Amino acid sequence: MTVATSRHPAPAHPEPAGVDNRLVVGGAALTWRSLPTPTLPDPAAVLAHSAVHALTAARQHAVHGTELLLSTVSRVDAAMRAELLEAGFTVSVLDDDGVRPSVPARPRAAEPGRLWLLTSGSTGRPKRVGHTLDTLTTVRADQPDRTWLCPYAPGTYAWWQVVTLSLTQPGQHLVVVEPDELDDWPSVAAAHGVDAASGTPTFWRRTLYRDADALARVPLRQITLGGEPVDQAILDQLREVFPAARISWIYASSEVGASIVVHDGRAGFPVDWLDRETPSRPMLSVRDDELVVTSPYHGAGLAGPVRTGDRVQVLDGRVLITGRLDSDEINVGGSKVSAGVVRGVLAGHRAVAWARVSGRRAPVLGRMVVAEVVLTPADAGVADEAALVRWCADRLPEHAVPRRIRVLTDIPVKETLKSDV
Repeated sequence: MTVATSRHPAPAHPEPAGVDNRLVVGGAALTWRSLPTPTLPDPAAVLAHSAVHALTAARQHAVHGTELLLSTVSRVDAAMRAELLEAGFTVSVLDDDGVRPSVPARPRAAEPGRLWLLTSGSTGRPKRVGHTLDTLTTVRADQPDRTWLCPYAPGTYAWWQVVTLSLTQPGQHLVVVEPDELDDWPSVAAAHGVDAASGTPTFWRRTLYRDADALARVPLRQITLGGEPVDQAILDQLREVFPAARISWIYASSEVGASIVVHDGRAGFPVDWLDRETPSRPMLSVRDDELVVTSPYHGAGLAGPVRTGDRVQVLDGRVLITGRLDSDEINVGGSKVSAGVVRGVLAGHRAVAWARVSGRRAPVLGRMVVAEVVLTPADAGVADEAALVRWCADRLPEHAVPRRIRVLTDIPVKETLKSDV
């Protein structure tokens, strides 16, 4: 594993505080200090060939402040490349041969220190959101020494959260897994002493489904979930495997940064957190069943209240995030159904490892509720569609009960570690 580089001007910033933290990537043990700092055009949209190339770009930005948008080759299609070139970025593939740039027709002056993120595209095509290393660094208090697993796609908000923690905090080491290592990440983590891991609920469900015994052999003391709705079932499953670990779920997005952190083992957050003003902390509100966040960690141009597009439900003193407004609500004969609520009921069945709920066209009613599930291996031959429909009928109003439940053989996952739920 090599990264071609060349001479670079003197650093514009001091070395980050975590520069001597250990990195394990591609099977090699490194440190941030030992990574090269490639000479990048400015501004640069860097398409990293692998995890180590992404890390070198992150270190380069931390030291030199180059205006940077970082992603993988697979997340940036031809149309997005054209958009980036039109916006004045030099689009550069970074691999073992160095930097291979495509120069824009109309170059522009760089904005020093600017970092750009591409959103996950859950509301359509990905868009650019501007940040700085400071607004992406939301863990500032001293932390106990940890060795973190980073399974995220380079350049995503969640990836930067783990990377900035390691860059800025001494004692926060990093083990990075490539996409082809995801199915076997517990063995990689155990071999390198990982005791903290961050992942989406789909990431954790998929690992429990594929090899819960291997997961249990990883000495995790900190487990973090985010990026998707977090239901009680996955929290309880992780608590059963890791009774002594701290389990946290985080609500964060490219637009508003890390806004909610919950450590009490319960889905959602306390209702008394709403409309609470605390210096240097995000303020949370609900308008028309939508979560609204006013955050000091917002992206460029997003000051003030930001409508997140996420639907919430207040239940038993908790504010639950059930899904996206544009996809969570299903209108069944004039009655509104939350796909997230139905998904949570299905996930509460011991035989269900994963569930997805959606609406389908139906005569008379207009829409009906349907679902896809993956069953736990021990129950795959026992639970069936009829049993799951009865389970839902005992817990949901009649119009919310799925009329069709399809059983899948594996949990689907995208490059962002999310499912379409």
